[in-house]
Amino acid sequence: MYLTIQGIVLRVTDYNDRDALLTLLTRRYGKLTVKARGLRRKNSPLAAACQLLAYGEFTLFEYRGQYTINEATAIELFTPLRRELTKLSLGTYFAQVAEILSQEDMPSPELQSLLLNCLHALCRLDLPEKQIKAVFELRAACLSGYTPDLFGCHLCGSQSPERFDLSAGQLECIHCRSGESQGIRMPVTPAVLEAMRFICLCNPKKIFSFYVGEETMEMLAKLTEAYLTTQLERGFSTLDFYKSLFL
Repeated sequence: MYLTIQGIVLRVTDYNDRDALLTLLTRRYGKLTVKARGLRRKNSPLAAACQLLAYGEFTLFEYRGQYTINEATAIELFTPLRRELTKLSLGTYFAQVAEILSQEDMPSPELQSLLLNCLHALCRLDLPEKQIKAVFELRAACLSGYTPDLFGCHLCGSQSPERFDLSAGQLECIHCRSGESQGIRMPVTPAVLEAMRFICLCNPKKIFSFYVGEETMEMLAKLTEAYLTTQLERGFSTLDFYKSLFL
């Protein structure tokens, strides 16, 4: 049976001397692992569409639950980010997160759209990388069921909380602390909180339409990264590499 899909290449793994395995993020089928025969050969016709972070249309042959690429056409290669190591490594981090959050046979239209929008932003929008990174981390967390409670202190209801519980995903006043949570708290300012609310609730088409100062952006970026890694209870090698570029 043949199947035609559009997907983003999240990972490329050598299979043998000639072939490779691709992990794709698709709208309808979620995460798919497919074999690309002859991809490692010189001048393979699949090379462009099957490279990391490429978005393409793939015709797959399915046999007993295993997929093999029959044809592949590149739709968007995001060429500009491949010219800058920091942008490429950040895009690779996005791909690793998307691979962890997506599931096989589980439609992922919103996650795929978010990843495409963030890769597009890295290539063509004049925005700070920290802003794009924060948007991806927090919105991806929301799409995966980790939406934080950002509507006041969860203990007293105050609309002016000073900190955010990373484990519980809740706001607290500085004098309020739940005995049930032993998680790490991070400071949150009104400007950071407003940006977080915008990222979580805005129309996807307007997700980059906000501005904060440099200090607020720094706090926001640290908080969204800490929140995502805390909720997933893991780190990311691609994130470590990205951050190492600034040391």
